[in-house]
Amino acid sequence: MKITSYGINAVNAYKNQVRNVKSDINKASFADKIEISKAAQDMKSVSTYSTERADRVQQLKKDIDSGEYKVDARKVAEDMLKYYRF
Repeated sequence: MKITSYGINAVNAYKNQVRNVKSDINKASFADKIEISKAAQDMKSVSTYSTERADRVQQLKKDIDSGEYKVDARKVAEDMLKYYRF
């Protein structure tokens, strides 16, 4: 059996569809974007913590070397109990 197409042109429904392209919006939608949270910005501004900590470590080293640093055994024991109980 032979089938022929009489009066039907090759129809491609997808070929004739109009694509609505907005070039400005498409370019902007593919751009990478970085947003820094408020908490991260606050952490960045608090850089004095590291300098204060370094100063404290230097003071402790100096006290240990000179023999002036004394450990409070009761305070250490209390902190250990707090840590292991909770």
